[in-house]
Amino acid sequence: MATLHPFHAVRPVPDKVEEIASVPYDVISVDEARDLAADKPESFLHVIRPEIDLPDGTDEHADAVYRQGAKNIRAFVEADYTLTEDEPGLYVYRLVMDGRAQTGLFGCVSVAEYDEGTIVRHEKTRPVKEDDRTRHILEQQAHAEPVMLTYRDEEAVNAIVDEVEETDPLYDFTAEDGVRHTVWKVDNPSGVVDAFEGVEHLYIADGHHRCKAASRAAEELRGETETDESPEYAFFPAVLFPMSQMHIMAYNRVVFDLPDAPGDFLDTLDERFDLTKEVDNPVPDAKGVVCLYLDGAWHRLALPPSSGVRVVDQLDVARLSEYILEPYLDITDPRRDPTIDFVGGIRGTDALEHRVDDGEAKMGISMYPTSIDELVAVSDEGSLMPPKSTWFEPKLRSGLLVHDFAGDV
Repeated sequence: MATLHPFHAVRPVPDKVEEIASVPYDVISVDEARDLAADKPESFLHVIRPEIDLPDGTDEHADAVYRQGAKNIRAFVEADYTLTEDEPGLYVYRLVMDGRAQTGLFGCVSVAEYDEGTIVRHEKTRPVKEDDRTRHILEQQAHAEPVMLTYRDEEAVNAIVDEVEETDPLYDFTAEDGVRHTVWKVDNPSGVVDAFEGVEHLYIADGHHRCKAASRAAEELRGETETDESPEYAFFPAVLFPMSQMHIMAYNRVVFDLPDAPGDFLDTLDERFDLTKEVDNPVPDAKGVVCLYLDGAWHRLALPPSSGVRVVDQLDVARLSEYILEPYLDITDPRRDPTIDFVGGIRGTDALEHRVDDGEAKMGISMYPTSIDELVAVSDEGSLMPPKSTWFEPKLRSGLLVHDFAGDV
């Protein structure tokens, strides 16, 4: 069974929350982070993107970046615009985007349960990104950002969340992207912990690298402290949403090189697949369909069923690899191949057109979204999805509730 762990949150004072809360570190570039944090010394981007406080061109993996992050989070914890809760707590966090609400529990989960598989993963992680996130955790002695997890709906938990939403919130603001963020503190965290014992598994939705980094950091710290107890670094923050509320967008692709001229490559695909040229809609209308942007227009291609028998083999992203990426483009490892890049669905198909029309890429690929049922089925069968199979929206804001474990090290 999954464990929900209350924690001593470091959080903004209410009148500063809008200035502090930021987008997550991994959805923006360094230049975008620098622009967003301009004239905002209290923005949490200074903690999760500390390179913005160093000279332009600084390598994001330079020693100075990690030192700056450690300096910035200590300043955040000690600032007069934040407070640290006296008692460990749990929270309810609701996001509303385009009229659709998604409400979850904000607390800590167990590294041990991640290691043993109670917290189920569905994607491979990249060592370089693991190394980066692990070092930030160790240098900062904190988990700065939560991961997003999901679980099968539990009536007892849903009832408690509904009650909490009737109370006065700690925060309630609308960010510059139009998403409304509301946070409540739970009066009786032990009641939520007890109710959550009915949840058998948690599934990683967004944050595979942060989960793995939390595990690696805890292992290293255990080796230094040699304790048999469960210190705070053995837990990491997460927002846990019932599956019925999860929304997955497409994770699109661009390809930088083709074996032939775009028109010739399109003709090759037309000979071998069910392809309709020059369609009006750049968004696939059903599972098993992709839309391709090349030669100045959008085209609809139906992917054949996979020759594999696993659930993961039938995912559109897997079928795309099996029938297009591998045999025609020699892209056998999308995680590492520089010929392909990934574009979150929130950016729309215009972003694909822009990169092709500007000459940066040769082809854009618009995908049909992976469903939450597919994600869970792949996880349950013990398979791993191809990289960049899911894009979750809305994104959690960073800097609302920070898990600082410096006193435990």
